[in-house]
Amino acid sequence: MGPGLFWNFPPKAGCTVPQSLLQTMLLSRMAGMKEQQFTEEKPLLPEKRGVDSDMQVKGEEAPGGPPCPVSPAPPNQPPTPSRPTHRWHVIARHWLRQTRRRTSGVLPESCEQLMPAGDWKEHDIETPYGMLHVIIRGAPKGNKPAILTYHDVGLNHKLCFNTFFNNEDMQEITKHFVICHVDAPGQQIGASQLPQGYQYPTMDQLAGMLPTVVQHFGFKSIVGIGVGAGAYILAKFALIFPDLVEGLVLLNIDPNGKGWIDWAATKLSGLTSALPDTVLPHLFSQEELMNNTELVQSYRQQINNTINQFNLQLFWNMYNSRRDLEMNRSGTVLNAKTLKCPVMLVVGDNAPAEEGVVECNSKLDPTNTTFLKMADSGGLPQLTQPGKLTEAFKYFLQGMGYIAYVKDRRLSGGPVPSASMTRLVRSRTASLTSASSMDGSRSRACTHSDSTEGVGTVTHTMEVSC
Repeated sequence: MGPGLFWNFPPKAGCTVPQSLLQTMLLSRMAGMKEQQFTEEKPLLPEKRGVDSDMQVKGEEAPGGPPCPVSPAPPNQPPTPSRPTHRWHVIARHWLRQTRRRTSGVLPESCEQLMPAGDWKEHDIETPYGMLHVIIRGAPKGNKPAILTYHDVGLNHKLCFNTFFNNEDMQEITKHFVICHVDAPGQQIGASQLPQGYQYPTMDQLAGMLPTVVQHFGFKSIVGIGVGAGAYILAKFALIFPDLVEGLVLLNIDPNGKGWIDWAATKLSGLTSALPDTVLPHLFSQEELMNNTELVQSYRQQINNTINQFNLQLFWNMYNSRRDLEMNRSGTVLNAKTLKCPVMLVVGDNAPAEEGVVECNSKLDPTNTTFLKMADSGGLPQLTQPGKLTEAFKYFLQGMGYIAYVKDRRLSGGPVPSASMTRLVRSRTASLTSASSMDGSRSRACTHSDSTEGVGTVTHTMEVSC
């Protein structure tokens, strides 16, 4: 039959095309299709053809039934346009097949899973101390460091950093860097249970896994963002491999190991409470726990449902068995060793780690350390105050020379930076020099995002509340 003829299906023939399908497709797609112009009908690729191919001219066979009969064209049919009339049920079935292909699988559980396919890539990297689960986006760009994160105990990279990295201003920063999220062994969502008798890596060994990650992806260096246990691990990594670390943002870090009394109290709490209720006081302030805020309730449920409890118990035990970080401010003890890179310490007011962060500040070089205490942020500032923390991180990178300028959001009608943050950026930009650090043992040539001008370190510590 010639191309000018078209098929006309009798309304009550033996075709078994589902009525519900036609109703759904007509409501959602038919109106738009009627206005669409096709110059010709193109058949599906050969590998996609089947018994229900769009170009079958001998009728379509529905599942469980005979082929749909085809009625002959009326003898007095007038000439038709150059395009054939749409066979709506064929188009509907084809659209449904394509939709099923695109939407097959489970529904996403986080914002990160909604990102474009191929944007984030998962890797399981074998290290000297076991396998490590890593999520990465982007590729190394010149001499720019990668932004590497490490989560706290009781969390994983999604629970710990999704809110922070999904912040609009943070995305403006991170699009210029490769991002690498590290999950501690067995802590990622969907992780299988570690075998009985498995010896969980010590905190020193967890830090010793990171050089393999850096080497695997070809990073020149990193800027680390760590929370709690992750901050301890990144600080230990920077002490052992200082040349691989450009800067550190450490939230809720406690550089001290637990004493016998604290160790016994933790053991007793573990015997009388469920594991999530044992971990929550480490993450949230007493005020948040007493008020049983929505955030606390949500994280209690997610810690219980998304993280393997056996694996979490191993990580929790190892963190509570940590030793003191062996670092002291220069001049306080003989052969003092401390972090040589720029450091920003962050803690929320009334956070359980507040004393530990203050203790850590006393052990760091005041020429390249910033202490940021955030008001009304509870135990996890990256969750409760992601905007303020993003602003501080932006200025921190600017001080290192990786952001040439800070955009004034007043020009776009956005919120104006707080006075404390303005003081922070002024203190940083006013104190930049082209010299190396105080002891002269570490020189650093930082590269601007659009400049090659060298920038040195910050000359003093500044404590800021915001």
